[in-house]
Amino acid sequence: MSKDIIRLRPIGADETEAAVGVLARGMRDNPGHVAAFGPDPETRQRCLDLMFRGLFRVAGQRETVGAFDGETLVGVAASAPPGECRLRVGQQARAAATMINIGPRRLLRVLAWQSAWGRQHPDWPHHHFGPIAVDRGRQGQGIGSLIMNEFADRWDRTAEPAYLETDKSENVAFYRRHGFTVIGEAPVLGRPNWFLRRPGLSTAH
Repeated sequence: MSKDIIRLRPIGADETEAAVGVLARGMRDNPGHVAAFGPDPETRQRCLDLMFRGLFRVAGQRETVGAFDGETLVGVAASAPPGECRLRVGQQARAAATMINIGPRRLLRVLAWQSAWGRQHPDWPHHHFGPIAVDRGRQGQGIGSLIMNEFADRWDRTAEPAYLETDKSENVAFYRRHGFTVIGEAPVLGRPNWFLRRPGLSTAH
């Protein structure tokens, strides 16, 4: 279907299951997820399903938007407002408990990955964007750009900066088209990762 009929709206509490599925399928083959969860696609999707269930369970302050083709959810993105992007100790413990079934070695790799991202985390106030995914089979149809435009408009209205991480080189050009610039690069689990910033309209950062 044409991207012109895609509707964007907040994800409802009863749509969390569908959102987790879109994220797990859409991000299954990311380089970082291959490094964290191994070569088997079904295993990666199962691990991501558990990871995103944990995130939805604990990260209540995130703004989560869905892209709908009719009644079918085809894309999902979330952004944490300034001051809400780092999980508190109790939230971390609850998220880890959700993920315990991925196995200890995979969990240790996830913790190493999150620690590496944490070392790059900026100390200036920002909206922390991500995750974002379009369902497998619907990628390359402009749905991701529709979602990005929605969040970019929000950030522009508040004149606040945004920040994100990506492990896919092709995503860097995508984010640059939406106003982001690369402010850092570092290996994470042996894969290159990029850290990007989108300045606020009136920010001094």
